[in-house]
Amino acid sequence: MFTVLIPARLASTRLPRKPLADIAGKPMVVRVAERAARSGAARVVVAADSPEIVDACAAHGVQALLTRADHASGSDRLAEVCTLLGLEDGHVVVNVQGDEPLIDPQLIDAVAALLTAHPEVPMGTAAHAIERVEDFLDPNVVKVVCDARGLAHYFSRAPIPHARDHAPGVAWWHGGAAQGAAPLRHIGIYSYRAGFLRAFTRLAPAPTEQVEALEQLRALWHGHGIAVHRSARAPGAGVDTPADLERMRRQFA
Repeated sequence: MFTVLIPARLASTRLPRKPLADIAGKPMVVRVAERAARSGAARVVVAADSPEIVDACAAHGVQALLTRADHASGSDRLAEVCTLLGLEDGHVVVNVQGDEPLIDPQLIDAVAALLTAHPEVPMGTAAHAIERVEDFLDPNVVKVVCDARGLAHYFSRAPIPHARDHAPGVAWWHGGAAQGAAPLRHIGIYSYRAGFLRAFTRLAPAPTEQVEALEQLRALWHGHGIAVHRSARAPGAGVDTPADLERMRRQFA
């Protein structure tokens, strides 16, 4: 049994009031919650920073809780909701981003299941194979390298693993011998045990986290493992800009 938590923040620099953006008659955060409800989650809860979001969710039958508005990150907001819900330390929660109305319910289930398959780690996430050199070199595409157990070695905006004997603009990993080290694109979905999520927000930020601007590196820095589910396909695109929103509206229409 697990709970899906969806952080929703009204302020957004690239797309103001993003959680409430209309997609085919419903706010985007409601579309995300409805999609997440198709997973095996026992409950789907929106973690909101504004009464407007809470009211919009309630109007569509989606549970939402009002959190403090001054949280530094979505993880901090979700940790507060874990406490508000009274979740036990061992309860599994899945962080689904509030701007992904096409999130695959099966991906949510798979990321939740990581913590059963890997009882030694407190956190899970997902990745899929990189196919294009352009994505491998793009710093906006986060890469992850895993060990033999399927746990994360490191996350980076840099093209990792680096193939010493190949030119940077060559898709070296399409050769059969390289498949075990083929690059993976990180997917921004996480599972946690509730007790760890609460503790995570009290850990000191990691130097690597600050350099790469990747919060998950804090867990690795402090010695906590992250299990990685390898998805067979890329997830549906999220919504970050007005152009993304128009594209999503066309898809729902």
